[in-house]
Amino acid sequence: MATYDPKSLDAGAFINHEEILETLAQARAQAADPLLVRTLLVKAAGYGGLSHREAAILFEVQSPEILAEIFALARRIKEHIYGRRIVMFAPLYLSDYCVNRCSYCGYNHDNTMPRRKLDSGQLEAEVRVLERMGHKRLALEAGEDPLNCPLDYILECIREIYAMKFENGAIRRVNVNIAATTVEDYRRLKDAAIGTYVLFQETYHKPTYLAVHKGGPKRNYEYHTEAHDRAMQGGIEDVGLGVLYGLYDWKYDTVGMLMHAEHLEAAQGVGPHTLSIPRIRSASGVSSQDYPNIVSDEDFRKVVAVLRLAVPYTGMLLSTREPMGYRDELITLGISQMSAGSCTGVGGYAHEHKLGEEDAVPQFEPMDHRSPSDFLKDLLRDGYIPSFCTACYREGRTGDRFMRLAKSGQIANVCQPNAMITLQEYAEDYGDAELKELAAKVITRELESITNPKARTVTETFLQRIRNGERDLRF
Repeated sequence: MATYDPKSLDAGAFINHEEILETLAQARAQAADPLLVRTLLVKAAGYGGLSHREAAILFEVQSPEILAEIFALARRIKEHIYGRRIVMFAPLYLSDYCVNRCSYCGYNHDNTMPRRKLDSGQLEAEVRVLERMGHKRLALEAGEDPLNCPLDYILECIREIYAMKFENGAIRRVNVNIAATTVEDYRRLKDAAIGTYVLFQETYHKPTYLAVHKGGPKRNYEYHTEAHDRAMQGGIEDVGLGVLYGLYDWKYDTVGMLMHAEHLEAAQGVGPHTLSIPRIRSASGVSSQDYPNIVSDEDFRKVVAVLRLAVPYTGMLLSTREPMGYRDELITLGISQMSAGSCTGVGGYAHEHKLGEEDAVPQFEPMDHRSPSDFLKDLLRDGYIPSFCTACYREGRTGDRFMRLAKSGQIANVCQPNAMITLQEYAEDYGDAELKELAAKVITRELESITNPKARTVTETFLQRIRNGERDLRF
């Protein structure tokens, strides 16, 4: 039996079952001590984060008054580090061929469905629609199938996407969410200039992991769990973790994800760039009602807030799996990146019938169907500043360099102006009169909050250059 060791490269050691069980048991006992709980809140308020053992104590809090303090602190931490910026992205599904038998996924190999992958022309049609929506950052998704969807195909898609130029510019950053692979393959992805490599663990509870992954290479728990280390060994500096909430107990899986983050910090020198926190949804051949560990809205609020306290400098992603009203509420608790206008089937953006196929089979059923424009208007009305910025990756602010800037507070000196600049771009190129008015008000307010006179002057100059027709300006 492995001993818990966050520096180990052995999944059984850095995601140690006994350590998680002991953590949860200790948390149940210690959460009854209000002085200890408030001591943890004071620690989190210093923006230094919490350990997995400390975070687990907050999961057990039931007091409405203390929960309100946790939620308020999560919002304060988020706005201190990220301001009121929300980074925008969209998923792009390349292929639904898959050899894995994952019980929760619409792309399950056992599902009888027409399979497809985008050819070059279909890829361009998809990207063209996404660019017309205003997106500049894509997350590529594909099932695992070495024959029908090899890495060479993924790399060619990335190359073609970066080469596409449209009237209002191009896609500037491509993140990748594909199956675990080798160090050498991760080097090839790095050489293709990807942004973040994202791989969801789904669940850290190994018996459940094996139960829901009934066949295929993804069933190998250790190979999958150790993939982020191989990615970083291959030169990818920004990696993303994720749990599919509902497969197993949410407290166990959240502690596991925090332990994974601590492991990457200990073993690779920098923690994850992002955390994704989807809840399981129905899909083809999948009913969410078949999963007894569905996380309630109340508990999910706690997940978001405590994660923000525990890993204050890590981006947190929320997809269209959540409905619009509740999704808007979660922003206040710590979410920093969101998708909008998402299609979760191959070819969905360019209208599937044009591909000569039946309706696309989605990987999951989205719950928020707002267009990017409508979603942005809602963000702007609520005082947030939607950001289409991709500057950090292209300026080399990745990995530990990004984290140093974030922890020192200096990242706001570039992120806040870049958010305004990219919002001005969006308003000029894609916005209607209402959105332009809303954006102008938010940009004016945000300009006033820039305390450095030189930075404010440069930002004002860049904004005017955008209005005059220039594009892709950045700090």
